[in-house]
This record gives sequence, C-alpha cells and structure tokens, in this order.
Amino acid sequence: MRLSNVEQAHLLTTFAETFDSYWLDPSFETYEPHRDGDRLREALAAERGGPSDLPIEITTLDVRPFGYQQEILEALDAERTVHNRWRNLVVMATGTGKTVVSALDYRRLRDSGMVDRLLFVAHREELLTQSLSTFRHVLRQGDFGELFVGGQRPGEWRHVFGSVQSLNQLNLDELDPTHFDVVIVDEFHHAEAATYRRLLEHLKPTVLLGLTATPERTDGADVRTWFDGRTAVELRLWEALEQNLLAPFQYFGIHDDVALDQLRWKRGRGYDTTELTNVYTGDDHRVRLVLQAVKDKVEDPGRMRALGFCVSVQHAQYMADRFTRAGIPSLAVTSTSSREDRAAALAALRDRTVNVLFAVDLFNEGLDIPTVDTVLFLRPTESATVFLQQLGRGLRLAEDKACLTVLDFIGAQHKQFRFDLRFRALTGSSRRGVQRDVEQGFPTLPTGCHIELDRVAQRIVLDNIKQSLSVSWKGLVSEAKREKSPSLADFLEETGVELEDLYRGNGRSWLDLQRAAGWVEDTPGPDDAALGGALGRMLHVDDLERLRFFQSTTRPDAAQASARLRRLAAMLHFSLFGSRTPFSSMETSLARLLANRGRADELVDLSDVLHERIHRVARPLSEAGDRPLHLHARYSRDEALAAFGLEDLNGTWGSGVRWVPGDRADVFFVTLQKTEAHFSPTTMYADHAITPTLFQWESQNATAERSTTGQRYITHREMGTSVHLFVRESKTADGTLGTPPYLYAGPMTYVSHTGERPMRILWQLDHALPADVFHAAKVA
Repeated sequence: MRLSNVEQAHLLTTFAETFDSYWLDPSFETYEPHRDGDRLREALAAERGGPSDLPIEITTLDVRPFGYQQEILEALDAERTVHNRWRNLVVMATGTGKTVVSALDYRRLRDSGMVDRLLFVAHREELLTQSLSTFRHVLRQGDFGELFVGGQRPGEWRHVFGSVQSLNQLNLDELDPTHFDVVIVDEFHHAEAATYRRLLEHLKPTVLLGLTATPERTDGADVRTWFDGRTAVELRLWEALEQNLLAPFQYFGIHDDVALDQLRWKRGRGYDTTELTNVYTGDDHRVRLVLQAVKDKVEDPGRMRALGFCVSVQHAQYMADRFTRAGIPSLAVTSTSSREDRAAALAALRDRTVNVLFAVDLFNEGLDIPTVDTVLFLRPTESATVFLQQLGRGLRLAEDKACLTVLDFIGAQHKQFRFDLRFRALTGSSRRGVQRDVEQGFPTLPTGCHIELDRVAQRIVLDNIKQSLSVSWKGLVSEAKREKSPSLADFLEETGVELEDLYRGNGRSWLDLQRAAGWVEDTPGPDDAALGGALGRMLHVDDLERLRFFQSTTRPDAAQASARLRRLAAMLHFSLFGSRTPFSSMETSLARLLANRGRADELVDLSDVLHERIHRVARPLSEAGDRPLHLHARYSRDEALAAFGLEDLNGTWGSGVRWVPGDRADVFFVTLQKTEAHFSPTTMYADHAITPTLFQWESQNATAERSTTGQRYITHREMGTSVHLFVRESKTADGTLGTPPYLYAGPMTYVSHTGERPMRILWQLDHALPADVFHAAKVA
C-alpha cells in the first residue's frame, strides 16, 4: 500500500508518532543475545506456564506494572497516605496479576523504609511457591523469603510464605502479634473460615492487604467487614480486557417479558427473594424464552460449558430440571449440595456430560472452571461487584476458548433498580456516557468485545438510566425529609444520591436542600445564590492542602496570611466569585465569603466529602516555593493561574499558554481530545504523550523559532525560567458543572523541536504521568 504525504499526511504522522511511542517506551529494550539470552528463555518459559531452566533464586527480570496495575498501586497509596487506612482489600479478577500487585506494593513500602517483615498467607503450597517466585522477581532478590508449608519451616522468620494450615499449628500465643509489619492474605474470601479468623484476630500488622476475586460469599458473609466494610480498589474490567488478560465477551441483553416493577423493594437489599422465586418459577414462559435465546446465540449448545446464576435454590433446581427436559443436560449446584456432589458436577461440566450448572452463587474458587464459555444472568443483579464477580467466572483465558457468551435476561424493574451500574462496570463510562453507549450501540469497546441489546431491552435500560439521571429536586427534598438532619457525607451514604446530583446549578446545593427540608433556617447572604452555583464547580478539588484551607476559612485567624496562604485565598476567590473580580486581599475575600455564613459552613461540609473522594496522592513539589500546587491534583484554569501569583485574570481568557513574569514560568493548558466543535482549525494542536515522561506539544501558530517566546522555550534552563504542563482529556465531561479541570502534570524540560509557526516541541516531564492519564494522552 502506498500513501501520499500530501493526501494522507495526518495518517502518516500518526504512524510516525505511534512508532516513536513504541520506540521510546521503556518497556521495550534492546536485545543482546549474549547479555539477555537467559532473560528471554526465562520469560518465554513463564509465558508458556512451563518451568524455567533457571533456578528460582536467579532473577533478572525487571517487573513493571501494567497501566491498570499502576492505578491500583496509586489507589492503595492514597488509601494509606490520604485516608490513613492501612487495612485494604483489593478485588481483581483471577488471572490479572493480584500477586504481582502485592509484590510491587510491598516493594514500594519497603523501599520507603516503613516496613520489612512480611507474612504472605495462602491455603495451597502451589500458590505459595508461585508467590515466592513472584516476590523474588519483583524485588530482584533471589534469596528472599522462606516457605512454611508441607514440612518446610522458616529459619529467620522475617519474610514468610506460609499456609494457613501450617500457621494454625503454631502456638499463636508465642508469636508477637506485631512481629510482621505486613500481612498479605491471598484468596481473602476464605477469611471467614475459622482457621483464617483465628490467625487474623491474633495478628496486628502495620499493613494488612487482602487479595480476592470474590469478596461476597455464598454463605452471605462479606469479608469486607475486616476492612471497615470497604473495598479499597477494584480492577477496571475493560483495562484487563485491553491487555488480553481476560477472554473477550459477547454480551446479549434479551427482554424476558417479566415485569418486576410492582414487586417490593428494600433499600440496601433490593427485591424479596421469595417473591422473585415465585415470579420466575410460576410458569414455564420465561424458561422457554431462555432456551430459545441459548439456541439462537450459542453456536452449539450441546458443547457449551455454561453457568446460570439464579435467585434461589428452588429457582436453580427448577432451571436445571427444565433445561434437562429440553435436551440440555444440567445440574443445580447449591449450598445444600454435598462436597462430593459439587465435585462431580464440576467434573461433568468439564467433560461436557453436563452443559449447564445452575447456582445461586459460585463464588468460592473451588468452583472455578477456566473453560466456562457461557454465562446466563437469570436474576436481577444491581451490585456492580456481584455482577463482575459472576461475569468473571467466565472470563478466564483457556485453550480453544475464543470468547465468553453472556446472556442477560432483562425485564421491567423497580424504579429504584439501577441498570447503569452494570454497564458502567462493563465499559468504564460515566452515567451519562452509559446512556450514549446504549443509544449508539456501545461503539468503543475493547477488541473482540460486543454488547447488543434487543429493541425492548434497550428501551427498558435507557428509560431506567434516564430516570436515574433525572434526579428531581422534589425527590431529593422528599428523601431529605425522611432523614434526621445528617451531615452531607451521611446523607449521600444513606440515600445513594451522588454529589453531582446534588450540585447541578439552578439553586440546587446542599444548603438549599437543608433549607427545603426544614433543617436550616437562616437568612441568605448577599452572594448566596452565586456561591451555591460556585460550590458546584469545585467538586474536582482533590489536594489536601486546599481542603484544609477550606476547613480553616471560618476560623477567626483565617486571614493571617503567608505568601502561600495568600495564593490559596486567591485560588478560592476566583472559584467563588469569578475571574472578572480581581483579588485584592485575603481579608477582603474571606470577609465576603463569611458574609454568607451558610455558604461558608457548606464549604466546610463539602470539603469533608471531597476528602473522602480522593483516590490519588497529590504531592506538593519541594521546588514550588510559595506556589500551592500539588503534583497530579486537579485545578481549573483560574485556580492554576492564581497559584502562579496572578491576582487579576481579566484578559487571560481563551489562551492555552500563559507567561507569568512574576514567577518566571510558562504555563501550558492542554486539552487532549480536540473537536471542531470546540477548537478552530488554527488551534487544533497535536499534543500528546509519547511515554509517561515524554510529551509532544505544539506551540501557538504564530510562534517562530527565533522569536522571544520560542527562544524562551528552547533555552528556559539557561534563562532560569520554568515550564509547567496542565492536561485534561476533553473540554466537556459528563456530570461536570462547568468545564472540566486540568491535572497538574508538573514542570518539564525542553528536549528538542522541529519546525516553527507552530513549533513542535518534545518535553521531558520531571514526573511520570499517572497510568490513567497516560492512557488517555498517548497517541495510540
């Protein structure tokens, strides 16, 4: 194929930029046979799942996290650093590298000097041996760790990989509960077993890390009770699919002609199980529809290995009976089945003497079958965690398994039921993004994946999503009146209302809701309405310094300003009162806020909730001086410029670059996804990340190489000036009141450039972009 540089210039440029991104990617290395031959053989053996020719103690591989694993590590860092939570549960599908994440997490903790002594707990010798090997590779330390399993006993007791059975043979009273700094428990869903509980109740480590694919168990126990009812971080499904770590899926949403909208619904519990069972087993109409869908969507039902998730034991037994009668051999596997019967059922599914196992839940890993190629959702599952848990049973990679077929049977639901949760889990979209996905047929899925809703199912899902999006003010007030004047955080937790639903402008805010519910009787201040809207445009704030400053604004000494506090006050001023009103002094600005006391108190309440939403550590930079910017925190353009010392923003609108003489700094604001609707042909600059630390940026069209501005960019180190990058994905975002904020990517250094008017400049970032930002910013 020949391409013309005249007619296909954009395509050829994309080819070249994609090649550069691969060539400069640190995960690609030059191969020298005499130097790297052993590494290659070891890596190939590991990829094939076979034994390595090299002894386990010899480790040469440099283990780096995939992007989605890096996001999990960043979230764990935030849990500990920002929220002071040192007991954390990580939920990841089987096969996506839970052990690698735990080893990388331990390496970071140990390198920081915080911890050393480690206990890694699992229930099988094979898991322990593999985990020890993983830790040795990640730490690049061939003699790391000792096994405590199958007759092997540690000598040093510093880094122990032990089975729960061996550990329970110890006299725990003789083991100091604080001996181990870090305790990692693999397959944490076993934690409710007596052997695990005894061990966990005794140990008091600095760090507890639980790993599981299945936090919710068949017996109703929820292992999140060990972590204050929380999951610290959950793998994003679509990222693992993009890395080919899971089997692609073909999802079919099929209308089942069963209406559940009149059934009873309890908040936090959903439908009544008995009522659902009666509806689903009352006659054979639905099961005939399910059988027809299997015949239509599954290539050969006689060779499928399927799991069907039912609402109750009675429902599972009913489905197994009806499928078997229809010529598809099936069994029900339930909590009433004996261990022998469950094992026999699994064996029958593996060898295809049975094609379907129907169950209420299949959550313990003993029922894990990688060859499962079909999943039937026969119950309304609202919880995204449970939905992914069930889906994950079929996403394991297996030989001769091209993809997973998913049949989800959809009927009219109670108005409190939310379909958006499962589709957000499948796609990673926002609530409004899911609505567009459903309307447009899910156009942007990982390679090999497909989601298709039949006409009626699409209408049901769309109506449900639109209803969840159109949270009426009247409904919020009615919900609020049923509560007893809680805090903002408690109200959101109790009602399931999202913060963005509360702050939508037009007189909608937390204080307005408190007034409407009769909890607050106050006299609105002179800027009351404007401040209510302004607070809704501050939901992006995610650095601790600013949140603490918000908390301090109502204190009498708040106006005692240092140079850094003055800039923080200017940032808040422009957020609250707009960029057309210059900042004169901290005292004047805070006095204006406090003249609206209800709004000042609301800012304090809001800062508590924003603190809880932080999922990434934003760190201050030592070289920043009085500039109150935190690396990888988010800022509006006005907030960022105020942080650089600007106190009059008139005349600064519309430009993506700004030279700040006082701070001797060039500030770049980059929108990665440019569309003709928001950018003119002269401002569609080619800005993107090549690697996490290399960023290509185009100057304004008028900038020549020898101009004052061009020379300042090229020689900024010699001139003693700095260059700073702020990036955002797009100019509009779902659920954002106003324009989306920018992420502060930090200072950067000139590397090279080509051309002029515009200049295409390659910059070296001082700090790597976060994994999710790099994923959005890279060219391919």
